[in-house]
Amino acid sequence: MKVVVIGNGLLGKEIVKLSNWDNISRSTHDFDFRDITTLYQYIKDYDIIVNCVAHTDTYSDERDLHWAINYKAVSRLTDWCNENEKKLVHISTDYVYANSSDLATEADVPVHANNWYSYTKLLADGYIELKSNNYLLIRCGHKEFPFKYTSAWSDVKGNFDYVPRIADGIIRLVALQREGIYNVGSSDPHTMHELAQESFPEVNEMLSSETTPKNVSMNCMKYKIAITDEEE
Repeated sequence: MKVVVIGNGLLGKEIVKLSNWDNISRSTHDFDFRDITTLYQYIKDYDIIVNCVAHTDTYSDERDLHWAINYKAVSRLTDWCNENEKKLVHISTDYVYANSSDLATEADVPVHANNWYSYTKLLADGYIELKSNNYLLIRCGHKEFPFKYTSAWSDVKGNFDYVPRIADGIIRLVALQREGIYNVGSSDPHTMHELAQESFPEVNEMLSSETTPKNVSMNCMKYKIAITDEEE
């Protein structure tokens, strides 16, 4: 199987580093993810397309940019993969599990985290699940290793993990030829501060902003069983 990774952000770079798979990024190739047709020429010879591209400015009000990159481009890439018999591995986010807000109105973003990032990522997940003929959809939260800030949130809980472990898990699921949706992360939820302490014991505690989702926990048992079966 020939695998290519699209994107060279924190997670994309780590996957390429650990797997030695080929990489297509905007810094090395002439394409615009907002016009996904400009990408096809670079990925047509691969069997598995790992999409790590996203507009990750979580609290930005730039609705159109979130729509264009996180949903429209992904939906068209999904269709192209179907038409060309490719497998799509798409990186989603643990933010789709964030707490819902009370008394939401028609003017509110209709997704739990109340931001366009989560909403458009969730829409893309739904499109892939409904339309894709062959997909692996990864929901995760990845943090830079070692933790580089002097303070970390003590009121935000989830299964997020350091990027080397998340990247390794994704690579293993691809190698196992898994399909469907997988939550990839630590077995048990923890706070951001607790994770940060692993690599920076002296890190200070701080509270997150009012708009930050406080709970993005997810059940990772399906993923843990998959990689345990591999080890056995």
